[in-house]
Amino acid sequence: MENIKEILKKYKNIALVGASKDLTKTSSIVMKYLQDYGFKVYPVNPSMKGESILGEKVFGNIKEIDGPIEIVDVFRPSNEAAEIAKDAIKVKAKVLWLQLDIRNEEAKKIVETNDIIYIENKCTKIEYEKYFN
Repeated sequence: MENIKEILKKYKNIALVGASKDLTKTSSIVMKYLQDYGFKVYPVNPSMKGESILGEKVFGNIKEIDGPIEIVDVFRPSNEAAEIAKDAIKVKAKVLWLQLDIRNEEAKKIVETNDIIYIENKCTKIEYEKYFN
């Protein structure tokens, strides 16, 4: 099992589910931070599909992303995580990462059965800062 430091060092392609054009929202702050540190971030938000957030085209669903996805970073309510987990399998993600205060046992079972690393209740930005800054 890879630890968080190894995950953030190794995987650089992130689908950020729950992206917002409101740059004061946590998802946008995290997205900008990850971009600044060399991550390729694909924003996902069905209501903004085709628009742009922080210079990246917005996708309606992670299955529409046309590049490799290693981490699915979730900024959505816990009850949506199981559906997102099923999509994470379809796109062959390596990690399902649920942000602070997001947990879902069903999502955990879904991804772990498919050899995908499950992380819950942690912020990618805070974890990155802890290990690399």
